[in-house]
Amino acid sequence: MPIRTTETARVPEDISGRQRRMPVGGITWRHTFRALRHRNYRLFFWGQLVSLIGTWMQQTAMSWFVYQITNSKLLLGVVAAMGSAPMMLSSVWGGSLADRYPKRSILVATQTAQMICAFLLAAGVWAGFATPSFIIVIAALNGLAMGFDMPARQAFTVEMTSREDLLNAISLNSSIVNGARIIGPSVAGLLIGAFGVAMCFFLNGVTFIAVIAGLSMMRLPRFERPAHAVSAGEHAWNGIVYSIKHQRVRTILLLFLAVGVFGWSYTVLMPAFARDVLNRGANGYGILMSASGTGAFIGALVVATYGHLFTPRRLALGGVWLFSIALFALSLSRSFYFAMAFLFVAGFGMLLFFSTSNTVLQTIVPDEMRGRVMGVWSLVFGAMIPLGSLEAGAVAHWLGTPFALGLGAIICAASALVTLFAIRRRGAGTST
Repeated sequence: MPIRTTETARVPEDISGRQRRMPVGGITWRHTFRALRHRNYRLFFWGQLVSLIGTWMQQTAMSWFVYQITNSKLLLGVVAAMGSAPMMLSSVWGGSLADRYPKRSILVATQTAQMICAFLLAAGVWAGFATPSFIIVIAALNGLAMGFDMPARQAFTVEMTSREDLLNAISLNSSIVNGARIIGPSVAGLLIGAFGVAMCFFLNGVTFIAVIAGLSMMRLPRFERPAHAVSAGEHAWNGIVYSIKHQRVRTILLLFLAVGVFGWSYTVLMPAFARDVLNRGANGYGILMSASGTGAFIGALVVATYGHLFTPRRLALGGVWLFSIALFALSLSRSFYFAMAFLFVAGFGMLLFFSTSNTVLQTIVPDEMRGRVMGVWSLVFGAMIPLGSLEAGAVAHWLGTPFALGLGAIICAASALVTLFAIRRRGAGTST
């Protein structure tokens, strides 16, 4: 059945530096899923949905297991940090590989590696040798694979769809990530109570089969490796230099780092917040994580449908401020139900920022540089989680979990305000 298109009009450029096309006809929820008209993206979408449910099950179970066997908030941060720190070593190289080799082949290899890590975790718990040190090692190996996976997966989105459907596809990607956040933690809470954490790890390993099968079934044009006169190291380094010198790219990445370090790290503290502040068990912890995922899921669908009606600046900065207000309110809350509501709003706001900033990055850079820029984006992502996890764990250890959440909210809001002043100052300087 043919897909109805809407009339479009050109609108002035904003922080992307490019003119945008904006629908001027009626907008319906049919537009929410328009990227699914691409067969390759449909295969990716459903495979990722299954796999990500398993991933969130594993993350929820791992945090709970570590806190259960160690009773240490600081170690919660250490494990989360070690799960992402290796991304700082591999993401830039991963971005360079994504610009030089077939992205599908890279993704099949990285997804297989993560599947093996999940099965090793399950075996370790079942056999009784899953000590904190063992979990840290497996988390580090998984993070190393993610460093190669993330830039290839991000840059692959436009190849599976089109530039016109990129915002929609990235928003749908966020919807399945956060839809999985709704299902995964809740299922993990039930499985932990009924079968133990090992079952969560094992089922996560099984779910990787779905995404690997989807990648294998895609119909892609023959890959032609670009000719490069520079070495692999110089090729990767050029991506870093480009990201630093490009003013808009640099601005987005700096705000992304600040929000990631001081805001996104709230997830690390949720086991301690659920048990020590709200007096809840594994099921309560899973429900809290699902509330945040529900907010992000709704936010992703809203952005997929209506995101093009607003400037990226308004969506991104508004999302950060909305997230900051909700996170600060959460730090003051001692009610389980109010905490659920605040986490819902926090998830919604964080999604607005993450989805919009990702889209802008991919649309303002040339095709031949996209993999490397997304490699730098993945580098920042890999840096913000360990830094944020250690910061949040240390502050919570010494000053309490609510204080750590409130401090992060204030810093995120201030960072967005500084960014707004910088953008306006840059705009004023350009017009003079």
